[in-house]
Amino acid sequence: MLQHVLETGLRQTMNRLVRPLLHPAVPITLQRSLTRQAYRSSVPPRGCRFRKDVLAGIPVTRTRYGTHARGVVLYLHGGGYIIGSSTTHRGLTGHLARTSGCEIVTPDYRLAPEHPFPAALDDAEATYLALLDAGTAPEHIAVAGDSAGGGLSIALAMRLRDRNQPLPSSLTVFSPWTDLTQQALYAPVCEPVLQAQWTAKAAALYAGPEPLSNPLISPVFGDLSGLPPLLIQVGSQEILLNDAERLARAASRDNVQARLEVFNNLWHVFQVHSGQLERATAALTTAGNHISSHLAA
Repeated sequence: MLQHVLETGLRQTMNRLVRPLLHPAVPITLQRSLTRQAYRSSVPPRGCRFRKDVLAGIPVTRTRYGTHARGVVLYLHGGGYIIGSSTTHRGLTGHLARTSGCEIVTPDYRLAPEHPFPAALDDAEATYLALLDAGTAPEHIAVAGDSAGGGLSIALAMRLRDRNQPLPSSLTVFSPWTDLTQQALYAPVCEPVLQAQWTAKAAALYAGPEPLSNPLISPVFGDLSGLPPLLIQVGSQEILLNDAERLARAASRDNVQARLEVFNNLWHVFQVHSGQLERATAALTTAGNHISSHLAA
């Protein structure tokens, strides 16, 4: 009963406070500032440690829970490629560090419109290769991300494969944004977080002169053959539900081991409420198990 009340309260909070912020008329600088404030409600588990670092010239935040890390998760944060940071996602990455038993490395990749495609992808690739260069074996690295960072995770794996680079052990994506053309957006009865006008503007700012159907921008149009085992989690109350389902179908088509989990009556990247909302905590436990089960012993 209490969890139902909490879900209702969180949904109303997202709808009244976050959704109006994600509107194309709100200046991006203000969105970035207000988003930092909004994410303060996403709290990491007690005992998490955060350390700033630089890899390949890119600022990153390293997140650990406990004394020993089994591997490394390269985590690519969401925000439509125009907002968000390793700081806004400390709650989510903190809980993922706990459930996966890994160190989480979250790069502050360059954002649009100042740095359009392929800046974010270049930074994600550079960070991943820096982890390899530092001596971490690819079978001890996983890649994960939410929203735009989920799409970026798939694009990164595709680019690594095409450039004959070692692939990570697994991929985990939360509410992935995989089709920036928005040609097949889902229309839920209730969408507490995203507005299609905002995502359309963010897509245009990120892609710049590149076609939105470029597979490294919209991975659902790409060949997923040879990618690592993939876990996809999405809420039923979000316009990106079809993005997740189409990604799962594309993975199946290309013989990629993939699992899709749809959480009824939950919203975009609900995992940020882990530690408060039981279903969010359970989702990150599943994600952590997926990651740890594919790491080399």
